Amino acid sequence: MTDHILFRLRALPFLLSLGLLVIAGPENGFADDIGNPAKPLVVVELFTSQGCLSCPPADDFLKDLSARDDVLALSMHVDYWDYIGWKDPFAKPRFTNRQRQYASLMTLRYVYTPQMVINGVYQTVGSRRDEVLGFIEKAKTEMKSVPVAIDLARENGALRVRLQKLDMPDTPDTIDVYAVFYDKLHSTAVGRGENSGRKIINANVVRDLQRIAEWDGQDFNVSVRSDRDNKSDVAAVFLQARKSGRIIAAARLEL
Repeated sequence: MTDHILFRLRALPFLLSLGLLVIAGPENGFADDIGNPAKPLVVVELFTSQGCLSCPPADDFLKDLSARDDVLALSMHVDYWDYIGWKDPFAKPRFTNRQRQYASLMTLRYVYTPQMVINGVYQTVGSRRDEVLGFIEKAKTEMKSVPVAIDLARENGALRVRLQKLDMPDTPDTIDVYAVFYDKLHSTAVGRGENSGRKIINANVVRDLQRIAEWDGQDFNVSVRSDRDNKSDVAAVFLQARKSGRIIAAARLEL
């Protein structure tokens, strides 16, 4: 049986300036819920490592953020701390590469942990709660224009992703579609390295991240399989402008 959920999300103001038009009604298969749109979902990415002494406070903060219904909190474990004695079981080079891409976009001189990136355009030390919360509120105020509908469903062991057709004119930026699969909670007893002897709690641990398409505003319907064979707790999809890094819409689905 298909588990089906519909999210109606708001794109950023620059999409409105492009003249995007969304018609969401029964005639195109989307529920007519225009009068009760979903809240914007702000994406917060924490770049962290179990081998980093200063990361646990940021990990705890991300756990708090993971309980919010207006935030998609993602824990991306990087691998460049593994050499000091503890190999983070959740670290992957692709997460390190994603952080380096952000550093390039934001003209940062280096990558560091713990770092939080908010909606792809704001960044700060992940344990600076007030600063992060301020960036989240700022991102929410920016997500106020034309709705973008993302339809997610679990079908035949895969995640089906459908984007509503838009009459999309030429845009100066490429919109990439990402699928992410994550586990809600992990507890790890760290045996070596800077956090030796500590039990670290990590929330919303990303296990698989895939760029699945470039989106041109046309009908989009694709099935995505995680490289973990459906072992993750939650799947999410977000749309990100490649040149600016700005995340324009996101949705999630419990698996």
